[in-house]
Amino acid sequence: MTGRSPARRPYVLLSCATSIDGYIDDASDERLMLSNDADLDRVDEVRASCDAILVGAGTVRRDDPRLLVRCADRRADRVARGLPESPIRVTVTGCGDLDPTARFFTVGDTERIVYCASAALEKTRHRLGDRATVVDAGDPIDLAGALADLADRGVRRLLVEGGALVHGQFLTAGLADELHLVVAPFFVGDRRAPRFVGDGRFPWHSARRAQVVEARQIGDVVLTRYALSERCELA
Repeated sequence: MTGRSPARRPYVLLSCATSIDGYIDDASDERLMLSNDADLDRVDEVRASCDAILVGAGTVRRDDPRLLVRCADRRADRVARGLPESPIRVTVTGCGDLDPTARFFTVGDTERIVYCASAALEKTRHRLGDRATVVDAGDPIDLAGALADLADRGVRRLLVEGGALVHGQFLTAGLADELHLVVAPFFVGDRRAPRFVGDGRFPWHSARRAQVVEARQIGDVVLTRYALSERCELA
């Protein structure tokens, strides 16, 4: 990524669903369903509007996501516009502990990019082979540089779907333009469970509040859209 301007980056949209008390999962081995069918369809529409979807390596290991556009009509519309059926899949890893048989790497015919810490670069390239493009992202990982690299690859709009560590890194670094936060109508009440974000110095605080662009009920959940930069698309 040498020589690329870190100021150049895609439009970055963060998406997350939490419980009322701010948890994104519980402490069990089963995945906690926070959203509902109508909101999942909204997320699918957002995915279809993006050029790439990013999740952390922990999410790849824990949730084994496919990160594909589900709706056939939306896939067909993307193809008609000269795009692949689903956005590029992107992950970020510090240690390279990724399973090449995970659905992230094996399901769907779409490009996959792994931004990897320098120390784990050769290990990751050997482990993944031709299943992904593995990019040296520095040590520690330079998120701004990774975003500049994505921009150079033609990514104009990036959807970040988590997990907590990745969301926190984008937010504390001031690299997010918009946040979609969905709140489910129940509590988790278990401090062993992961929260939306952990401790950090965030650009938005009591003296500098984020702007609410939209608040909307979707079935039994509530979506709030926050503008996090002057680039936020207010419509």
